[in-house]
Amino acid sequence: MNIFAERRTQILNISRYLVLFLVAVVMLYPLLWLVTGIWRSNHEIFTSAGLIPQNPVSGWQNIVDGWNTRLANNLGFYFLNTLRFLIPRVIGQVISCVLAAYAIARFRFFGKKLVFILVIATLLMPDVIFRIPMFILYRDLGMFGTFLPLWLDNSFAVGSFFVFMLIQFIRTIPRDLDEAATIDGCGSFQILIRILIPVMMPAVITVALLTFMWGMNDFLGPLIYIRDSNQWVLQQALRQASDMSGEGGINWGEVFAMSVIALIPAITLFFAAQRFFIEGIASTGSKE
Repeated sequence: MNIFAERRTQILNISRYLVLFLVAVVMLYPLLWLVTGIWRSNHEIFTSAGLIPQNPVSGWQNIVDGWNTRLANNLGFYFLNTLRFLIPRVIGQVISCVLAAYAIARFRFFGKKLVFILVIATLLMPDVIFRIPMFILYRDLGMFGTFLPLWLDNSFAVGSFFVFMLIQFIRTIPRDLDEAATIDGCGSFQILIRILIPVMMPAVITVALLTFMWGMNDFLGPLIYIRDSNQWVLQQALRQASDMSGEGGINWGEVFAMSVIALIPAITLFFAAQRFFIEGIASTGSKE
């Protein structure tokens, strides 16, 4: 009986891993096809869905040409612009969401339930409905042509998903720690800095990581507010490069190379912080 149960468990585990492997292949296939597209000609890119190039071209040359793009500057310049856009955005998102979540999770004030309901309600609203009001606001404030609108968007705890996630994480931390710190003479801000943040670091890193990755994928925001080509971020550069025609038209292998290079920072950061990311997401479902 035990042998039968063990074999059944083994079969279930094998089946589970097989399904997960097949799902991973399906999810990763577009990325692998993008990478192998660097070694394809334009004709093969549009006629073949296989991973192995039939008539390989010089992929290294496409990488070099992609870095030294035909735009006004090379790809490294747009990387630096992207960091100028992302670093303040990540910092603002983390600080504002941590403070908002701390206030909702640990303090009692008039209208607290209403504020929490509004946080949940905004999770159901698509970001696009806020585009026109924010556009009018930043236009009237004279912030067009700068990174300020892209920074301010994330500096006032507008990331409802992150606020909710941090609230749930803080609720898993026993209040006894707060009370012990209060007895030792710590104020509210000291409790947050010295007690809560070290414990909730996985969730904080998750907020920073997701903000960075979503910011790397943000095309509409920079497109609306950034007009000067010397301030373009990677997404704008990739968009413009795919529209530019040389003597032989668009070299899609070169565009693919630029796209793969643009993916490297987000993928590297994700794998470097994967342990914190998984721990942060898994812990938010717990209850106090």
